[in-house]
Amino acid sequence: MTATPSRRVVIAGVAASLVPLPSHAQQPSIAKDGFRILEARRTSLRLLPQPAAETACYGFDGVAPGPVLRVKQDEDVRVRLVNKLDQPTTLHWHGLRGENAVDGVGGLTQPPVAPGASFDYAFKARDSGVYLYRPHAPSTMVDQISRGLSGVLIVEESSPPEIDRDLVVVMQDFALDAQGGFVAAPKPPRLEARVGEHLTANLAAAPLVETVSPGARVRLRIVNACAARIAIATFAGGQPFCIAIDGQPCEPFNLVRNTAPIAPGARFDFLLDAPAREGDALSLGLWTGQDKPLQPFLALKAQGAATSVKRAPVKSLAMNGRLPPEIRLGEAKKVELAIEPPKAAGGSWTINGAMHGYAGKPLFTVRRGTPVSFGFQNKSPVALAMHVHGYSVRLLHDLDDGWEPYWRNAVIVPKNAAKHVALLADAPGKWAVHCDIAEHEAAGLAAWFEVV
Repeated sequence: MTATPSRRVVIAGVAASLVPLPSHAQQPSIAKDGFRILEARRTSLRLLPQPAAETACYGFDGVAPGPVLRVKQDEDVRVRLVNKLDQPTTLHWHGLRGENAVDGVGGLTQPPVAPGASFDYAFKARDSGVYLYRPHAPSTMVDQISRGLSGVLIVEESSPPEIDRDLVVVMQDFALDAQGGFVAAPKPPRLEARVGEHLTANLAAAPLVETVSPGARVRLRIVNACAARIAIATFAGGQPFCIAIDGQPCEPFNLVRNTAPIAPGARFDFLLDAPAREGDALSLGLWTGQDKPLQPFLALKAQGAATSVKRAPVKSLAMNGRLPPEIRLGEAKKVELAIEPPKAAGGSWTINGAMHGYAGKPLFTVRRGTPVSFGFQNKSPVALAMHVHGYSVRLLHDLDDGWEPYWRNAVIVPKNAAKHVALLADAPGKWAVHCDIAEHEAAGLAAWFEVV
């Protein structure tokens, strides 16, 4: 049976972006062979006001978030990761489809990059969209992501929408003491992963306030680069249109109750018109749990002369013709994964009663072109964010055989609940399946499958 979509609602190919992320990054370094050199190294960042000290963090090229890399669709991406940390790391391009050799999963698709070593990542940017680059060596990724080691890659579509402002906002949080010191994650990790209480937007303490002309049309790209925070984003003072999720265009739609759940690694593109009256603001707040208040994250304040350009109604971006138009669920390899939490402190998550990770055998092997459906049965008291590498997936409806009218990289699975996704396994390689909450993955909530 074929599911039907639901009606519910550069230098050397890589250039530093001009979007308003931290401006203290150095000019990009380019090797003689054309690779854009990206250094992972220690840095000190001002996260709390004085008299607190600067915080010992990690950054790409010494900044967090790392430099925004921009290319045009179908251009080549050539990046050389140079590891100047004192621990191994990798570079994973979160959301990149079908490029197994550069997927960056330490112990599965490549050896972790040792201190002082380097690794070349080269691929063609076939799909437009927003991607997150970050480390993916399970033994070190919790510490590295928690200390800020992430960045953004933007692949520009050939026909972008007409806008007045392109605003990229990267969400990161940090666990700090009153003196600005970094508080390391507990060992052994807790069942409920730690969320850093110091929330930042482009490294500025939230809320970030940006001014735009009254009535200006803004493309707002929200990227969750946190290690564990699942945030319910809520807009007030306006009604944005969602035009892409996890890098893939979708038919523009207004959010139900103006809210969207944004898990670690998720990326959302919105088109919105700034308030028409000077002084008014469109705001975005984050809610992270029943016992937590709504936390201000971003405010777009109308200021100055009103824009003189009257924008046309919001239209869809060009859909990705490289994604399968249908997934034949009746012919699918059905994989049900029962996920259970550690039974004791320091224990491992299990999948179908066994510990997996990336060193053992694959969950399954399928031939290229096989439809696959995953069932994620969360038998734990905490929410998960289950991610299938190398693919965009369809989120299947809970009660029928349809799917949601957008593509995702990961799906939030509430506590003691189940979710199902489907994909067409058209890219060969070894592909990770794991929880995007870094502490969960490091504690064993990870496995892999193979497409031959």
